[in-house]
Amino acid sequence: MGQALWRLPPRQQQQLQEELADQLTESGGVRRDQGRDGGGCQRRAPQHCYSPDIYHLLKTRRGKEQHGFIDLEMLPPELGITILSYLNATDLCLAGCVWQDLGNDEYLWQGLCKSTWGHCSIYNKRLPAGFSYRRLYLQLDEGSLTFNANPQEGISYFMSKGILVDHPKELAKFIFYTRRLNWKMLRIYLDERRDVLDELVTLHNFSNQFLPNALREFFRHIHAPEERGEYLETLITKFSHRFCACNPGLVRDLGLSPDAVYVLCYSLILLSIDLTSPHVKNKMSKREFIRNTRRAAHNVSEDFVGHLYDNIYLIGHVAA
Repeated sequence: MGQALWRLPPRQQQQLQEELADQLTESGGVRRDQGRDGGGCQRRAPQHCYSPDIYHLLKTRRGKEQHGFIDLEMLPPELGITILSYLNATDLCLAGCVWQDLGNDEYLWQGLCKSTWGHCSIYNKRLPAGFSYRRLYLQLDEGSLTFNANPQEGISYFMSKGILVDHPKELAKFIFYTRRLNWKMLRIYLDERRDVLDELVTLHNFSNQFLPNALREFFRHIHAPEERGEYLETLITKFSHRFCACNPGLVRDLGLSPDAVYVLCYSLILLSIDLTSPHVKNKMSKREFIRNTRRAAHNVSEDFVGHLYDNIYLIGHVAA
């Protein structure tokens, strides 16, 4: 991230290296034997062959004993945002006290908000005077923690702050582009809000994806329940219709239908359990999987079912 900004023409690289060397010399970093020479003669900083970004970082690293830590303000903004994105709200506030200019940079907080919570209704609104992305970040963090304890209270908090609009599509986008929500609480919320679940399914694009890979992506956003039941059947049904809608050509060529995809998805889940569970001693063979699957899905070719088995055998569980 930000590497493209560091690639400079050779002439500009040399100029930047000389400026950095002069600054380092003036700060006393390479001043040696000055008193011994008696004339204030300074040894010229060596010309390094490093590119400007590495040279700058190394110079900062050499000054660690003097400054205590690397100053994020000396790094490219993109790299600073990446480093700070790993901190929670409390640590970010502490970092803002150390790097005051960085902590008050609204563009930084805006980047942190949108990189962590990719979609919020407030992003598309006209922001009022005095709006602070730093305050918004803290509210988003507080709302996420509340959601992970009680989903309904978390969503209500977001709405009370004007961050989200009570519309299924807006809520689905927020869930789809956010990684701070606990998957167990998210499953409870989606089980109660089937309208949000419907919109969340439509956000997936399974075009030109192999069926097991598409199912993995689906369960990466909408986690499968731990036990077989009505909710799992609902998820697979919605996935089957969405997969067929995204791949009309594949459906036509292979003779698939939502019902056939539904059967194949259940077969893939059972095969995943069979091949990955340590409690199953006699693993299902490829021949057995093809025979059992084609009994339920007659129109599916033997080669296609065989490729499904190979995918699970080589890559692993579809709902891991």
